[in-house]
Amino acid sequence: MTDTSADAGGAAPIRPDGSVSSLPGAGGPVVIAVAPQRVDTARWRLLLSRPTFLVGAAIILFWVVCAIFGKSFAPYNPLAQNLLANNTAPSGAHWFGTDQLGRDVLSRVIVGARFILIVTPLATILGTILGTALGLVMGYFGGATDLIVGRLIEAVLALPFVIIAFLFVVAVGSSVGSLIVIIGFVFTPLIARTVRAAVLSERHLDYLSSARLLGENSARIMFGEILPNIMPVILVEFTVRLGYAVFAVATLSFLGFGVQPPTPDWGSDIAANYSGLLAGYWWQVLFPALAIASLVTAVNLITDSIEQVLNA
Repeated sequence: MTDTSADAGGAAPIRPDGSVSSLPGAGGPVVIAVAPQRVDTARWRLLLSRPTFLVGAAIILFWVVCAIFGKSFAPYNPLAQNLLANNTAPSGAHWFGTDQLGRDVLSRVIVGARFILIVTPLATILGTILGTALGLVMGYFGGATDLIVGRLIEAVLALPFVIIAFLFVVAVGSSVGSLIVIIGFVFTPLIARTVRAAVLSERHLDYLSSARLLGENSARIMFGEILPNIMPVILVEFTVRLGYAVFAVATLSFLGFGVQPPTPDWGSDIAANYSGLLAGYWWQVLFPALAIASLVTAVNLITDSIEQVLNA
């Protein structure tokens, strides 16, 4: 927002953050307040009154606790094998049954949350940071910069996710760090396109013209003026990509690109036991799959709540 008014006494108008800006003029200072719009903090308080947000946050909190303290309250050692009790159906002794090696499925589901909850947020944060920076540059400068970078983004998005992941894994190996980089790299162009669209809607507004008149450089305008205004868009995009990241990590683990056995992991456990479905051992696949579904559902509930609050 731009405020070029002054009171009768010549006092400079004040920004929402308490600062003012002025330029010298013939009849006195010409005051230009450069004040990006801020999301009303009261809107965020509405999140606490939304059941969908509370349910989603509770589910995520549960899995975070499992990821951090899972080994402390898991009923069995998730790595312990008992071939005399393999393929046991759910019972009082083993609530989720046992797998082909006699390992307790419930314990592996609890402890298996650690890997996915490490890779998922870090990869999404990396993709959001890179995508936001790239989108700001594309949207603000436009022209040849936007055209060239846009074509590169289209080229990257034309490749299937699995192909990109396979190329990265072959080049750098399979590890937690490489998976974070792979997923972050895949998300970067997707987030960049969303941020670019948001920047295009801001670049011709009055507060940016005022910032240029004040002599602010491009980096200051992009990250100091435009970025605060598009933070709601970035936040929603982050939560959306967080849900996709859960599926991405599970998919890579299922394909053998995640943590290696016998470390508990939802995707790799499904891959190791899905052949047992033909023999009727449904529990070995069902419960890890439900864990993945519950985490994605929780992220989607939070995303929907945030979007409703921002659009209220």
